Amino acid sequence: MAFIDYYKVLDVAKTATDKEIKSAYRKLARKYHPDVNPNDAEAEKQFKQVNEANEVLSDPEKRKKYDKYGENWQHGEAYEQQRHQQQQNRGYTYEGGSAQDFGDFDFGGSGGGGFSDFFSSMFGGGGGGGKRSARYRGHDLNADLQLNLRDVLKSEKQTLTVNGKKIRLTIPAGLENGQTIKIAGHGGEGSNGSPAGDLYIKFSIAEDAEFKRTGNDLHKNITLDLYTAVLGGELTAETLSGKVKLKVAPGTQNGTKVKLKGKGMPLYKKDGQFGDLYLTYNVQLPTSLTAEQKELFEKLAKL
Repeated sequence: MAFIDYYKVLDVAKTATDKEIKSAYRKLARKYHPDVNPNDAEAEKQFKQVNEANEVLSDPEKRKKYDKYGENWQHGEAYEQQRHQQQQNRGYTYEGGSAQDFGDFDFGGSGGGGFSDFFSSMFGGGGGGGKRSARYRGHDLNADLQLNLRDVLKSEKQTLTVNGKKIRLTIPAGLENGQTIKIAGHGGEGSNGSPAGDLYIKFSIAEDAEFKRTGNDLHKNITLDLYTAVLGGELTAETLSGKVKLKVAPGTQNGTKVKLKGKGMPLYKKDGQFGDLYLTYNVQLPTSLTAEQKELFEKLAKL
């Protein structure tokens, strides 16, 4: 039987950390999961090999033994038997033969169910007795949720139906377009008592007709009549949190920007903190002037 390079199976280096191994395993398990690839024999084969590689490399004892023998695994049992005999000769007690040092693993079945012949030979267990059914973690689910900008001004509870199940969750204020949140344990069901997968919800925030969002800040154009722009005065502006009164300085130019601090979007998971609102004045020129008004403008032009 052929040696299996478990590091190559998970596409990680031999120096990979536990976190890197876990991340690689979860990525590949999702890719090849039977629920995602129904009736795909090649995907099922890859899935079993990924599970087997993870079982060995995520277990410190199994990984230690695997790294110790490597491609010389055929000689591992002989080495352990010799070590066993030496310990007995020295009066040591030695519990467990080499074939059972590390036990079985949760994902495996026997024969074609989960263990490879290589694994069974090196670690024992799953040698053809057909004693356990395969255990697979549930696959992850992905869902898209469409919201309006005003839907994320404050945290609100909503009930979603995903995969035939109703899930009640709180949608945090300040969510951004394209942001994804994970709800642990609400994915596909695991088999034979294995844990369920996770649910990933991607939020699409529709553009608002009045306010443009940039991060936590909002931008809005506001019309200013010529007379107020020239002489100054007051105007009322709409914000997402209500109306505000603004003082306009005399001689305000077209395109002038005004910042309203704290009138932007709420910051994600930061209660009481908000971005800013930027107003851009668009000075509106009068149209359809009367003869008298036109005459007054002509006098102003001569002055």
